[in-house]
Amino acid sequence: MRVLRLLSLQAALLLLVAAATLPAQAVEVERVVSPGGIEAWLVEDDSNPMLSLELAFRGGAAADPEGQEGLSRFAAYLLDEGAGEYDSEAFQQVLADLSVRLSFDSGRDAFRASLATLTRNRDEAFRLLRLALSEPRFDPEPVSRLRAQLATRLARQAEDPDSIASRQLWAAIFPDHPYGRPVDGTLESLARIEVADLQRFVAERLTLDRLVIGVAGDIDAATLGPLLDRTFGALPAEGRVAPVEEVEASGQGGIIVVERDQPQSTVVFAQPGIARDDPDYYAAYAVNYVLGGGGFASRLYEQVREERGLAYSVSAYLAPLDRSAMILGGLGTQNARVTESLEVVEREWRRMAESGPTAEELEDAKTYLTGSFPLRLSSTGGIAAMLVGMQLEELGIDYLDRRNDYIEAITLEEARRVADELYDAGALTTVVVGRPAGVEATRPAPLPEG
Repeated sequence: MRVLRLLSLQAALLLLVAAATLPAQAVEVERVVSPGGIEAWLVEDDSNPMLSLELAFRGGAAADPEGQEGLSRFAAYLLDEGAGEYDSEAFQQVLADLSVRLSFDSGRDAFRASLATLTRNRDEAFRLLRLALSEPRFDPEPVSRLRAQLATRLARQAEDPDSIASRQLWAAIFPDHPYGRPVDGTLESLARIEVADLQRFVAERLTLDRLVIGVAGDIDAATLGPLLDRTFGALPAEGRVAPVEEVEASGQGGIIVVERDQPQSTVVFAQPGIARDDPDYYAAYAVNYVLGGGGFASRLYEQVREERGLAYSVSAYLAPLDRSAMILGGLGTQNARVTESLEVVEREWRRMAESGPTAEELEDAKTYLTGSFPLRLSSTGGIAAMLVGMQLEELGIDYLDRRNDYIEAITLEEARRVADELYDAGALTTVVVGRPAGVEATRPAPLPEG
């Protein structure tokens, strides 16, 4: 019954979020500072009786202690499993009764939370968020249950080709660095995490000095300010987070093959990328759209899917991290066609480096990238998430006004120079999971294959 109730709640909230749209051209970002000095960025809109809050604490799974990989994600999954006076079932029940959506997760660089609520339930929703962040219970039953669920998930990932490929690739690109460790951890590391570790995580890492907040929807600055203090004021001012060192993504290249008895192979590949704050980032963004980020319009899709029917989908995208950067890509194809698929990818990678995009391709990319941007601002949740991203990346509060100008300013000469400097087929590390015909591994898998 609880599962059905949560599914019904989720469906209802998705409809509400979809309805709560804001016209992108009217988005105005306001900096709100509470009486207690807590800052949030706000886009106010009272056209729908709801609001969304997104937050992030700088420092994610990459900061988990060695031997306790998966700590951040384990904590994230437990924060809404009982807090304050509510045990797990009661906390979930009150969220459902109020139609409040609250979730937590952790990536490599940040720990995140997402809240969506109707305006009439706003104060209670923020109170529940405060309890989850400041007074999580970590009771034995949910800790045991979530540990078992995560262990089951890890066991499935150990047999899932996509998960295997991703873990091997990250480990190959970032050997001896926290980025190369799995965000979900391992069965061994999960077993080592005790309640005291979870409590220490909350006390040391969910702190005001690392907090970033974005809010969008039916609330004004005067109301939000005191609400920020009531919600986050009890958090520790400062904490301790292990520093994550800068690292260059490996450009060693080569092919890693993980044998699995299946009719198709999963293929992922990566090379060093470009930092988000690099002056050439927007040119690289447009060039990558042409190569592999443009879906049906990309060169990789045209050559791999349309011309040869080698794979149902193929893509490549920029993946800037706080301490590094990659270009990531992938495809799936029949074992007998992996060799040809890899040859096509390498050829297109080299062709982009050698000649860059055509004038027409660049203009099409710029048209799409500027025209589609408002779709990312079509809901209160999307806007709140964008506000958090703008702060994490230090893009400036007027970024929404300036972003498309950066795209429009890209010249063909600049795009071709960046393509030449960035793309290096010889630096591509490729992981193939399956029984690819005719593909020889040129380097061993960095992780055990079993």
